[in-house]
Amino acid sequence: MAHFIVLLGPPGAGKGTQAKAICEALGIPHVSSGDIFREHLSKQTELGKLADGYIKCGQLVPDDVTIRMIGDRLKQPDCANGALLDGFPRTIPQAQALDDLLAKMDAKVNPVISLEVPAEVLVERLSGRWTCPTCGRVYHEKHHPPRQAGVCDVDGTALIQRPDDQPETVRQRIEVYRAQTEPLVDYYRQKDVLVRVDGTQSIEAVKQEILSVLAGVQ
Repeated sequence: MAHFIVLLGPPGAGKGTQAKAICEALGIPHVSSGDIFREHLSKQTELGKLADGYIKCGQLVPDDVTIRMIGDRLKQPDCANGALLDGFPRTIPQAQALDDLLAKMDAKVNPVISLEVPAEVLVERLSGRWTCPTCGRVYHEKHHPPRQAGVCDVDGTALIQRPDDQPETVRQRIEVYRAQTEPLVDYYRQKDVLVRVDGTQSIEAVKQEILSVLAGVQ
């Protein structure tokens, strides 16, 4: 039976970094809901046009449309042995729909990795990020500062802070995650597939803990 891994964690928890490492180690695809949406919208597929209609009206794309997009992706040949899901599900109804979808494919969600990081650490991680608008290089004022404060090492351009990385916005993003997505932690805990991982460890330590967990999944 194919296993589909769900990666949970608030903004700044390190999901992107760990997703790449997991997929490389296991040889499975990284299925990002954001990437799927962008692909359908850019190609103006039937589902893309449907989603676009809701987006242009300022409405959320209904779960049934999102589920159909995810379902199409998970049925591709490269997902035959499983995949890592990132950004989906975000709510309990989406998780229930995913369970139903995978059951029809003789597959299931197992395990669910929850990267646990305190809010104050997330704010420090994200609000300390500065980006070069020219080359896209990302710096962190504490963990990866430029040689000269406020200036890109590569091309000397003045660094900027993205609106998403400003402290108040970061706190709002964390609160949205807590309200909308954190209930999934309890949902999957009750299904006995949840594994909590301390996301404050080094990147390598987090990776090794996750891979150790995955090695024991039957």
